This record gives sequence, C-alpha cells and structure tokens, in this order.
Amino acid sequence: MKASEFGKVAVLLGGRSAEREVSLMSGRGVLEALRHRGVDAHAFDPAERDISELKRDGFQRCFIALHGRFGEDGTVQGALELMGIPYTGSGVMASSMSIDKVTTKRIWLADGLPTPKYILLRRGAFDRKQVMAVPDELGLPVIVKPAREGSSIGVVKVEGYSGMAGAVEQAALLDADVLCEQFISGDEVTCPVLGTGDSARALPVIRIVAPEGNYDYQNKYFTDTTQYLVPCGLPAGEEKAIQALVLQAYRVLGCRGWGRLDVMIDAKTRKPYLLEINTSPGMTSHSLVPMSARAAGISYEDLCLEVLCGARLDHPLEGDAA
Repeated sequence: MKASEFGKVAVLLGGRSAEREVSLMSGRGVLEALRHRGVDAHAFDPAERDISELKRDGFQRCFIALHGRFGEDGTVQGALELMGIPYTGSGVMASSMSIDKVTTKRIWLADGLPTPKYILLRRGAFDRKQVMAVPDELGLPVIVKPAREGSSIGVVKVEGYSGMAGAVEQAALLDADVLCEQFISGDEVTCPVLGTGDSARALPVIRIVAPEGNYDYQNKYFTDTTQYLVPCGLPAGEEKAIQALVLQAYRVLGCRGWGRLDVMIDAKTRKPYLLEINTSPGMTSHSLVPMSARAAGISYEDLCLEVLCGARLDHPLEGDAA
C-alpha cells in the first residue's frame, strides 16, 4: 500500500498498564518510522485521552503499540471494533486469551502442544500450606509470576522453599491469579511470527543469554549485558522445529498480524516448551521482533509498514475501512 492509502493513523502508546514506560518507547519508535515513510501518523495515549476521540478525530487505522492490560488483552480491541476502526494485531478473543498465561497453557495442552507443568493459585483461595507444597509437585527451582502481566514484571525464580511465600505475595499484588510454573533448564529462545492463518510465517529464532540466566525486566530493557544471538546457533533442525511449533501455537490461539512466542529448550532432552505469547510485542531499541526481522532482511520501517498493512477488524461492517 502507498502511504496515502493508510489514511490518518493513530499509534496507540503508553496506556495504563504496568508496562506503560515500555509502551511509550515502542510507540515513539513506530511513530517515527511511519512518519519517515510518509504515513499520516499521530501519537495517541489512551491514559490521557478518551478512546472515543479516535472516531471523533477521524482516525482510519490504529497501530497498537500498547503492552499489557487495557491494550493487549482485548479491551482496546473491543472498543475499536465498536467504532469500526481497523487495528493491528490479534482480535478481541485471541488477545484476551493470549494475555492470560493459564488460559494459553490450557489451549496449548488441549491441542497436544508442550508447555511446562504448572499450578494456579487464586488470590484468597489458597493458604500457606498450599504455597509451600508447590515445589513438591513442580520441583525446584520454580517460576512464580502474575498470570496476566508481561515484560517479566513480577516474575521470580524461586530457588528454595523459603522464597515461595514472598514470591507468591509479590505476584498476587499484580494479579488475582498467580502462576507457578515448572522451571526448564536450558536454552531460552524467542521466535516472532508475521501474518495470519496459512500465510503466517516464523522469523529467525533468537537465543537469549542473560546475566546469570536472569532475563528480568531490567535486563530486557535497560542493560546491555544480555546477549541476543541471531543466527541463534542452534542446529538447523532444531530451529526449524521451533519455528514450526510456534506457528502451530500462534494459529491454535487464532492470532493474527504479528506476535512473538517464548520457548525454553530442555538442556538434556532438547525438547522445546512453549512459555507464552506476546500479541503486541515490544518495538524498542532492545526489542526482539525488530532484531529478528532485521536478520531476515526486513528493516524496522518495513516491519512497521507490514504490521500496519495487516490492520483489520474481527467483524467489519459495510462501509468500514479495510
């Protein structure tokens, strides 16, 4: 599409989630790239403006650069559906399912896809005895995290029984549901996907080597000590198998447009395990989708344009923009 064919485009950034600062960085990068390519793009922060102003001000498409709740969970997607404004990324149902790590796991398991064992603790429905029993079933270390946050916010790797109560308490401050997950020791990789349905394609796999194996919020966005290896250095057969797995996982959830899936490879068995999916991935200077795209010969600006080209509605009405 020519830049003029996109019409007036809103880049949704910031928002009200715990990932607001990352979203602001992502959105500014996308905004600059689209404008550089001649797109009539404007920043729009739903935390500072009423979402209904998108319709009032004549926006014809939205590039969703929001992360986490109120941006990646189906809420803003639903509002845009009601206003008839096409948007990037997954639709209402796929977004709402994908942000919930437990729901995502249940869907993957129902389709026979591998994901680490887990225990769900619901706020107010568990006691200390149940918390302390988690390592008995999942082993140690164990990963504790909020069920509906991203960017590794609230994620704790618990090495011993004494750390369980504090980790669960911390995660429960961020979400009513706390996910306790089996720790898989081995290579940590991520793989972006572009497109929809049968036309979706997996980009090059990135292998992540973080300081002391701790790929937390700080090491994701604010340090330069984490290594991102692309080419990933895995045997060609392994990389292809991971790409095939993430495509299946992406399609099973009904995702569209783009996304990024995180995977752990068991060091002993070399079996890959799906961890989670991001349906509105980061687009910062440290972000992984642009990095993988670049390895595939796709520039940051071309990536932004391709994602924007995929903007659509779940249920377009006659006369809505395509």
